[in-house]
Order: sequence, then structure tokens, then C-alpha cells
Amino acid sequence: MAAMSPSCSSPSSGLSSILASVGSQFDLRTLRAVRVLRPLKLVSGIPSLQVVLKSIMKAMIPLLQIGLLLFFAILIFAIIGLEFYMGKFHTTCFDLVTDEIKVEVPCGTDEPARICPNGTKCKKYWEGPNYGITQFDNILFAVLTVFQCITMEGWTDLLYYSNDASGNTWNWLYFIPLIIIGSFFMLNLVLGVLSG
Repeated sequence: MAAMSPSCSSPSSGLSSILASVGSQFDLRTLRAVRVLRPLKLVSGIPSLQVVLKSIMKAMIPLLQIGLLLFFAILIFAIIGLEFYMGKFHTTCFDLVTDEIKVEVPCGTDEPARICPNGTKCKKYWEGPNYGITQFDNILFAVLTVFQCITMEGWTDLLYYSNDASGNTWNWLYFIPLIIIGSFFMLNLVLGVLSG
């Protein structure tokens, strides 16, 4: 029987030689990402943190149901927004002489929409507010725009843009229920699930 070499006499050195041979074929840097989970050891030592973690785990299924309900509401408002505002945020005032954009806000051709001043003409094609992201031209951008309104971040600017593009008569019938149902009701359901 052959004698063991002194470098392979301990089990840990055998494991290190196996890992060294596997490490040359497999990138072990991805396993270092597991170090991020080390703070979870604290959960076993702090009882109040255990309670919080258990309540979050119990709330995952109701949070998923609320999330689906919220997405359904966002989708309904996005479809309504498609019907009302498709293509309306891409018209703006162009200078008649230079054919350059004079003012970067939407405009309309009929009252009560915002009418362009003298020397300019309201025509397409402007990319739209927020570099073309805030729009209702397809369902994906409409969902993103409705989500922006539900978070109440810049929804008044969008209301003013729609007033400029199509007049201020009926736009509140879309935006006020969107804020009441989406922001005040749906997002507070998430807080209700977490506190319950």
C-alpha cells in the first residue's frame, strides 16, 4: 500500500485540494455572495426580530393577493387612460419660421385646450413629457404612468399636461378617482395587511 503524502494527511487538506481543483473549473466568487446572509444569524438571538420576521412571512400570501388587486386596478386605469389620452401628449407648439419646438408642453387645436401663441403652430411630433416616458400610447407606458400617479409623484403635472392637451373640463373625472382608489385605498390595504 502506498504511503500518504504529508500534505494530504488531514481531511481538511483533502477538502482544500478538491475545492482547488473544482475552483479552477467553477467560479467560486458567486458563493461569496452568501456572506450577505450572515446578519440573519441575529434573528435567532433577538426575540423581537423573530416576531417581526414571522409576521412578515405570515403576511406574504395576503400581500400577494393585495398586489394582484393593485395590479388589476392599475391595469383598468391604464386601459381607460389609453382611451382618453392616446397620442395627446405628443403635440406641442412649433415655431412657424424655424420649425423648432417653442414651448415643451402639450397643446391642443380647439378650446378649452391650451392654444399656441402667435407665430407658432400646434402640431406633432414631440416626444412628450419626461422624455417620452409619461404617455398613454401603449399599455406598458400607460401602466407605468398610472403607477407614477398612484405613488402621488408628479400626478399633478400629468393632470396639467392633460388639461393642456385636451382642456380642463373632464380630466378630473379620471385623475381624482385614480388618486382616491389607487393611492388612498389600495396602497393603504398593504399597510392594513402588514399591521394585521
